[in-house]
Amino acid sequence: MQNSLPFSKILIIGLMLFAMFLGAGNVIFAPIVGQQAGTNTWIAMAGFLITGVGLVYLAIVALTRGGGTVDKLASRVHPKFAVVFSIFLFLALGPFYVIPRTTSVVFEIAIKPVTGTDNESLYLFIFSALFIFFTILLSWNTTKFVDRLGKIITPIFGLLLVLLVVKSIVTPMGGFASPQEVYEGGSFLKGFTQGYYTMDVLAAFVFGGIFIKSIRGLGINSEKEISKLFVKAGLITTIALVGLQVSMAWIGATSVDAIGYKDNGGEVLAQSSAYLLGQGGIFVIGTVILLTGITTNVACLGAVSDYFEKLKGSISYKTWLIVFGILSLIFTNFGLNTVLTMASPILLLLYPLAIGLIALVFLNNLFNGHQSVYVGTIIGIGVVAVLDALKEAGVAPTAINSIFGFIPLFENGAGWVFTGLLGFVIGFVVAKLKKEPSTLINHAGQEVEEV
Repeated sequence: MQNSLPFSKILIIGLMLFAMFLGAGNVIFAPIVGQQAGTNTWIAMAGFLITGVGLVYLAIVALTRGGGTVDKLASRVHPKFAVVFSIFLFLALGPFYVIPRTTSVVFEIAIKPVTGTDNESLYLFIFSALFIFFTILLSWNTTKFVDRLGKIITPIFGLLLVLLVVKSIVTPMGGFASPQEVYEGGSFLKGFTQGYYTMDVLAAFVFGGIFIKSIRGLGINSEKEISKLFVKAGLITTIALVGLQVSMAWIGATSVDAIGYKDNGGEVLAQSSAYLLGQGGIFVIGTVILLTGITTNVACLGAVSDYFEKLKGSISYKTWLIVFGILSLIFTNFGLNTVLTMASPILLLLYPLAIGLIALVFLNNLFNGHQSVYVGTIIGIGVVAVLDALKEAGVAPTAINSIFGFIPLFENGAGWVFTGLLGFVIGFVVAKLKKEPSTLINHAGQEVEEV
């Protein structure tokens, strides 16, 4: 047993955590923010980095304090809420969003530049069917193939991205354009909500447990040292993610003169790569995107199938693989733009709830861990999050804004902050009136009940 690690191993752990979030689908959002925000890019990216990077680190730390799994963390509100939240979380991580998104991004960057736009739907179907078939095949039995492949591919992917960024700085494609209408005002809050689409905070709830186990596997059993290790390794990961997303935003912001405005970040990255590195460059980065995509898909399909097997023991893991694989194939063939649009309401619902859970775990001992505070805060956040999701889905957005526009920041998609704080206060008052027992969290992340 050991209680500390040299910096070299901490660096490796930090980069390993970075590799968990570096994938084909995670590099397409900052470029489109850069294209659309133009001269307001850095204001928009300040908001984007909070939800797309900073909260990832806080989510994993919150997980260690909240019991080590998303079920235990969400159960602080109520066991039934934990089940519903987890189901939505895993479905978004799997067939409803991340797997279709990743598969579509791989097609946009690795396949479409070769096949062209003629018969695009047919090529997408053929590719996605093969890609998801291999995803199911590699997820069928637990092996180290994907882990080893990831350790090889991630550094190569990182080096190619560095090469792309350096080339874009040395020979920039153009200057920053004027911001598009959506980024002319409220750029910070728009960037804040765009950070949701990386899905990294929600993924951290699922993959964080794997990271915690890997640390314990190194012989670190002191809870105090584990906490310190998270801080140090997390800072390394955060710096790397910030560098990645800022670089991708730079490429998007400078690309308009060279390639024009595009519909999604996959097209921005693919065409920018071709412009900067030539056809050879796009072939190489396309190959790596394909390989990182398969590792991401296998990790997500395996995680969601494993969860649903535990939830519904009468249906086997392999059956869930097939079911979710077929669903992923169906959603993928709506196309990347449609996948991103369909996912928006789900993410606008889940992300505020996730942020609320993270904040509550960190503040737990300040309000003595009263369950009523958890319930009040999540209800306050959830009501507005549902309204935001309905608006994003096109359900009476004008009427909803008209009726609930009195809530501060509501029309900017951040009204849940105010109602969450209101729910927090109401929950605290209810807890004191009911004389609820305290549930504190010690330095080891363990609950200590007091009357």
